[in-house]
Amino acid sequence: MIKRCYYEVLGVERTASDEIIKKSYRKMAMLYHPDRNPENKEAEEKFKEAAEAYEVLSDPEKREIYDRYGHDGLNGSGFRGFSGFEDVFSSFNDIFSDIFGTGAGGRSRSRTAARAGADLRYDLKISFMDAALGTSTDIDVAKHTVCHECSGSGSEPGKKAVVCPRCHGRGQVVQSQGFFSVSTTCPQCHGMGQIITHPCKSCKGSGRVGVTKTVNLKIPGGVETGSRLRLRGEGEEGNYGGPNGDLYVFIHVEAHDYFDRRGYDLYCRVPITFVQAALGAKIDIPTLTGSEKLKIPKGTQPGAIFRLKGKGIPHLRGMGRGDQIIETVVTIPTELTRKQEELLNELAKLE
Repeated sequence: MIKRCYYEVLGVERTASDEIIKKSYRKMAMLYHPDRNPENKEAEEKFKEAAEAYEVLSDPEKREIYDRYGHDGLNGSGFRGFSGFEDVFSSFNDIFSDIFGTGAGGRSRSRTAARAGADLRYDLKISFMDAALGTSTDIDVAKHTVCHECSGSGSEPGKKAVVCPRCHGRGQVVQSQGFFSVSTTCPQCHGMGQIITHPCKSCKGSGRVGVTKTVNLKIPGGVETGSRLRLRGEGEEGNYGGPNGDLYVFIHVEAHDYFDRRGYDLYCRVPITFVQAALGAKIDIPTLTGSEKLKIPKGTQPGAIFRLKGKGIPHLRGMGRGDQIIETVVTIPTELTRKQEELLNELAKLE
């Protein structure tokens, strides 16, 4: 896409002073800021276009290169424009702070702002039958909670943190390069805005301590490997009144010796004798909830398929269950009694 002239983008003359360029850019930033134009792609593009123009024209060296060689001249100077709003905000934090009264992107960086707790993951292995029929179990979850000794402040009881002398509580320091300013995290307080001079002995100044909590987990029938259960509020505890995170339990189901699950249907292989296959019979079939009678018709062939309706896996969402699919396996005896051999020889003669 062909880029427009940066002076045209900001609506200023080529001879405009740095103050006029900055004033024009601030006006456009307020006009096309994403917070004032939600889901407006055109405003988004104009906002980034104005920010890119300002970065070049506010830098004496880049402006000189642009005035001589245009956009092509900037290709070898390390300038690549912006990839998104976070990039724009981090570069012009001081300007946006003046316009919107906050840090980059309109977000406050106060240490005591409420923050949601982190989500946690727990991997749980269960048996095939527990996954199919459902169960309830207790799990021990390691997490962090607010230190009760210091109430989360990180300081010894009776002591208070002091304002960071380097950033004066902002959590950010501004480095100026001519007319261009870049805001970065304060290296002394690491963005917290405060320094703990007397750390709490229980949490060593972190404001949080590790605990293990026993949580009762109800597993519905029908889960399978990869199923994810969400327990709201059972994650890490939030800071400064923020909500707790959630706990996500990932299910891993052990294999079964007899059943094989395919979707909500159960598959199994049942051995029958060649006499049962030839003459027919009624046999007991194991299911998830006990045994069921299955009628084997006369002349059943090896690999014949039978279906027990509603004897499969319960549906996780909605009523009903899958089916149980039975494949017959005709077994051939490896050893015969004399009587059996006589009878088979007689059968062979008849055939």
